[in-house]
Amino acid sequence: MESRHHNLKTRQRQERHGYPDNLSLRVHRALSWLDRAEQEADPDSRFIFLWIAFNAAYATEIDDRHGLNEQTTFNGFLQKLWDLDGQKRLDELVWSAYSGAIRVLLDNPYVFRCFWEYQKGNLTEDHWKQSFERAKKAANAALAKQNTPTVLAIVFSRIYTLRNQIIHGGATWGGSVNRQQIRDCVAILNDLVPTVIEIMMDNPGALWGEASYPVV
Repeated sequence: MESRHHNLKTRQRQERHGYPDNLSLRVHRALSWLDRAEQEADPDSRFIFLWIAFNAAYATEIDDRHGLNEQTTFNGFLQKLWDLDGQKRLDELVWSAYSGAIRVLLDNPYVFRCFWEYQKGNLTEDHWKQSFERAKKAANAALAKQNTPTVLAIVFSRIYTLRNQIIHGGATWGGSVNRQQIRDCVAILNDLVPTVIEIMMDNPGALWGEASYPVV
């Protein structure tokens, strides 16, 4: 069975002469990391490579010191992808996955930022639990309205929490305490990342902005 990377890379080679430079660089980089992710059986490593692939497509540095502003920009990217997704692939992905990985992820406190703020003593137990319940209600409301961009934004806020934990050295490679969230996030990103790249390739005329760290 051919990989998603293989199919997208074949298409990219055929079309790249028609891409603007910024899109061409984003897609080239994202596909390189998707290729590496698909070669990796270890879920920790696969998660990291899939996240880099997504970030290469998104091509915006996310600074934790400005998390709220960056999250708004991040959510805007997801909204833009959905607006451009004429084939409704993101809708299909969210609704087909909800009974599995997405639902479980939304119920997992270990990928909820306020839980860790409580662990650090920055929030009370009541505060983080109330925040968690409000977030789940917001997710359920978005799901009831089939509001795919909002669901994706909530899901990615969870994935980003896991990303911070791993990239900042807050987890043990292959550790037993974070297996479920790693598996769920990998399951989601496995489908979502190539779909994101494909939507971008479908819309070379969209304004994607300058790629981070241009080739010099």
